[in-house]
Amino acid sequence: MITRTQLSRLGLFDAKVPRYTSYPTAPHFSGDVTPGDFARWIEAVPENGTVSLYLHVPFCRRLCWFCACRTQGTATLGPVESYVETLKAELDLLKRHLPRGVKLSRLHWGGGTPTLLSPDLMKVLIDKVAEVAEFAEGAEFSVEIDPNEIDGERLDVLAAGGMNRASIGVQDFDPEIQATIGREQSYEVTRKAIEMIRARGIGSLNADILYGLPHQSKTRITESVQKLLSLGPDRVALYGYAHVPWMAKRQQMIPSDALPTPDERLDLFETARQLFTWDGYAEIGIDHFAVPDDGLAIAQKTGKLRRNFQGYTDDTSEVLIGVGASSISRFPQGFAQNAPATSAHVAAIREGHFSTARGHTFRGEDKLRSRMIEMLMCDFRIRSEELVRDYGASETMLAGLYRDANDRFGGLLEITEDGLFIPLGARPLTRMVARSFDAYELSKAGHSSAI
Repeated sequence: MITRTQLSRLGLFDAKVPRYTSYPTAPHFSGDVTPGDFARWIEAVPENGTVSLYLHVPFCRRLCWFCACRTQGTATLGPVESYVETLKAELDLLKRHLPRGVKLSRLHWGGGTPTLLSPDLMKVLIDKVAEVAEFAEGAEFSVEIDPNEIDGERLDVLAAGGMNRASIGVQDFDPEIQATIGREQSYEVTRKAIEMIRARGIGSLNADILYGLPHQSKTRITESVQKLLSLGPDRVALYGYAHVPWMAKRQQMIPSDALPTPDERLDLFETARQLFTWDGYAEIGIDHFAVPDDGLAIAQKTGKLRRNFQGYTDDTSEVLIGVGASSISRFPQGFAQNAPATSAHVAAIREGHFSTARGHTFRGEDKLRSRMIEMLMCDFRIRSEELVRDYGASETMLAGLYRDANDRFGGLLEITEDGLFIPLGARPLTRMVARSFDAYELSKAGHSSAI
């Protein structure tokens, strides 16, 4: 088992590396991808194929201080209603470019707070998406739900529209921690929301919880995890809080001297991880947990686990189309991101074209290295056979990369007959190991702590 001394010697406690939900990571996107490129990439989707659709609602009734997402506060529904009109126009534009017969393998509403929408606005969007593409067999429709911003009427509309997975952010149940991060959400409010979700036959429930928050201790995170376990989520994301106040100005409200040290962060993660595994959850990648019959657990067992902008997924579609301000799309040709500012996005759609502001066209070894990093993040191993067969990699080149990585981490990795493997004890290093296969300069972006 790797020791704390080894972690410190390897620079893990001070390292800041990407989460690798894409490769290259978003800070390396440029303005080279245009709305015209985006339109052509959509038109290149095979007829009768499948795509995933992400719909972004950037509005919140309250702005939580810990959040680093692109969101904006609103006290009324006026701006939201106007934004929905833009989404409708954008979906119409998408429909005009999307080839015939394309269906949705996944539909995800994220934010922001999608449940800020009124029941009528929800119904409008559900109907508009249905005009663009039908659900494929076995499709998943998931929505991020704020327990403080949901009621039975809105859940009725979502359930009738096909929502079969709900995602709830918990963060932490401790009242002092909640007050410090600007996110008050009691256990009782959360439990009531989950009971309403389950009562409507929505069988799959995701939950997010954070470690590394101010004033968090092993005792406090134990209490929060046990409360969460009592609610029976099917899937849990245990994310490390990323304190980046130079990027997310609202995080300046959080006192940095109340944050745990890197060593304490690792203790918090291990405490929560053990509680989930002791309760029968399967470990999925570096920070997810799932009950054995959940799609993520099955994908992991069958070698079909993948990684995207929402974290880990069992979606096998090669195309993810983002709708709404700041949304990112993924195609076989590359990535495309909509204008981050809502005003710029709305202006582009009103002019009759997509708002694509930046992105990245795959070139050189991008796809090869992307797959290598995804393998490490999902399976903790790289299998050379697939890389040689599907990406034209040279076995000699791969062997050199494996040796360099193993040397960089003091021989803690394992070079196998088939590739490279991260042993159990070295898995806190996973993001750093992935970084060693990243050909782009890290200095371009301020990333979060590796722990």
